Amino acid sequence: MSSKIIVVGSTNMDMVVKTTHIPAPGETVLGGTFLMNPGGKGANQAVAAARLGGDVAFIAKIGNDIFGRQSAQLFDEEEINGTGILSDTDYPSGIALITVDEAGENSIVVAPGANAQLKPHDVVDQLKAYPASKIMLLQLEIPLDTVKAAITYARERDVLVMVNPAPVNPGIAAVFSWIDVLTPNIKEAEMLSGLTIHDVETAKAAALVIHQKGVKQVIVTLGKLGAVMADREGTAHIPAPAVKTVDTTAAGDVFNGALAVYLSEDRSLRDAIRFACSAAAIAVTRLGAQSSIPYRNEVLLQHIPKINHY
Repeated sequence: MSSKIIVVGSTNMDMVVKTTHIPAPGETVLGGTFLMNPGGKGANQAVAAARLGGDVAFIAKIGNDIFGRQSAQLFDEEEINGTGILSDTDYPSGIALITVDEAGENSIVVAPGANAQLKPHDVVDQLKAYPASKIMLLQLEIPLDTVKAAITYARERDVLVMVNPAPVNPGIAAVFSWIDVLTPNIKEAEMLSGLTIHDVETAKAAALVIHQKGVKQVIVTLGKLGAVMADREGTAHIPAPAVKTVDTTAAGDVFNGALAVYLSEDRSLRDAIRFACSAAAIAVTRLGAQSSIPYRNEVLLQHIPKINHY
């Protein structure tokens, strides 16, 4: 099999309610629009990479239920190689309950279901089918031991390793030196660096600290401010296009999928970040997770911001 990008991760069914504000503990809010869409960070990133022009295979575990079957059908429609998607007869497919407020911010609770049963041997067995892969993209909605096993497999075969450390797990630091590209958001970067981020400059500082802990290239996503990167040459800020935000649910996943696509095409990291910022900016103007993911021509028609160099 020839898939250049292998995404290893979670797949969920997202149940989304749009509200005026995210409820406080004990508060009931009368919501508005309800949507039920396929989601999960792994699935979102796989779909994003496929729509943006990548040659993608997805390794995951679903339940033997209607949500799992719907997800599998979607991957086929998106032309994602889904031969590595396993079915678990004992656990249901994962679900996510998402509340989105008027500003587009969200609150998410995930019941992982079969995602939590994706074991190291499952992934390693499936990875053997992709000897020509160039990039492996992982997140942390599957067991950490499984993530580490996949990283080990990739490193032994000179496959570029991208990790989106979400939801953040401090245990990922044990394999920092094996990660080529790490893509935390602000909160994740704060937890992994020990620094507080409140602007571009403090984000650069946090990225540099994580880089100095062993990660080759660190990209901290900053929402409407774009992203900052740190590597052995220093730091840089890449701005994002200004847009009206409707829903931020899958913005980070779109960013990661886009980044993987450009890197699989041997583009520079800086150009890849520019492309990823533009793709994510389109996604936040739409409601939902996979329903918000743009296609490549949409991104290329949009202005891509210039980089503020070192």
